[in-house]
Amino acid sequence: MTQLTVDELAVRVGLPGSTIRMYQTKGVLHPPRRQGRIAYYDDSHLERLTLVQRLQARGFSLPAIAELVAAREKGASVAAVLGVGDAEGPDDWVRIRVRDIRRLVGAGDVHPRIVKRAVDLGLIRWRRGWPHVRRWALEAGGRLSAMDVPSDDVLDSFAHLRRATDAIAADFVEVFERRVWPHLAEGAEQEDQLDRVRALLVELTYTAETVVVGTLRESVRDAAEEFARRHGLLPGGEFRPAWAEEPVPIAERLTDTEEETPGEPEIRRFLDRDDHDELR
Repeated sequence: MTQLTVDELAVRVGLPGSTIRMYQTKGVLHPPRRQGRIAYYDDSHLERLTLVQRLQARGFSLPAIAELVAAREKGASVAAVLGVGDAEGPDDWVRIRVRDIRRLVGAGDVHPRIVKRAVDLGLIRWRRGWPHVRRWALEAGGRLSAMDVPSDDVLDSFAHLRRATDAIAADFVEVFERRVWPHLAEGAEQEDQLDRVRALLVELTYTAETVVVGTLRESVRDAAEEFARRHGLLPGGEFRPAWAEEPVPIAERLTDTEEETPGEPEIRRFLDRDDHDELR
């Protein structure tokens, strides 16, 4: 392992020795190893100083860097540091007991294989000899168990869903990296970036959740319609519910079964129209 005095380290990273000592005081650089009166720095100090310089170039203040470093050293996730994960509420991890597992997987279905698979999928985490699960997963698992959905089916669905949500998250982060991050880098000297990044990622998370939930509802509605058609659960084509004759509210109910697919000329005529025109 590399052993450097403070002066040698200063030459390697291009910083004054006084700045390195100041970084230690501010909590962004961990203490060196001492042999008698001599302090020795190693590769971990080189790596940390490179990170500090990179974050400062991005506009992060020393207190913000110290906060990030301290949180990571305690094992916090990036999402938790940035305020978009591990918060109290549905995302909180809660400890579960054997009776909770029995309630989740159904009577007579508790098997180490099931629990191990849930651990492998990230639904359950083992901490200090106890299983922990996200609060939302505990509640959702209880509902599915009450409907007698087999545990393997639940885990299959979760694995498939997680692959889909990973892809969705990657899309949103790619947009953030491509469209938002360059603007942050341009304004790096203006203000501390940590709070700006936090605010933007919280907004991005909320937007992604809104889009996913809204799209999922539409998909569930369409899937329910198809299910009803397959099993002959729909009334005849002439059926119209009583509320269909009511005046159209602000949030319109679209009851027509035939939807229009406009061409670009029709869309252009709509876009060129005055908003005060009467609806036709």
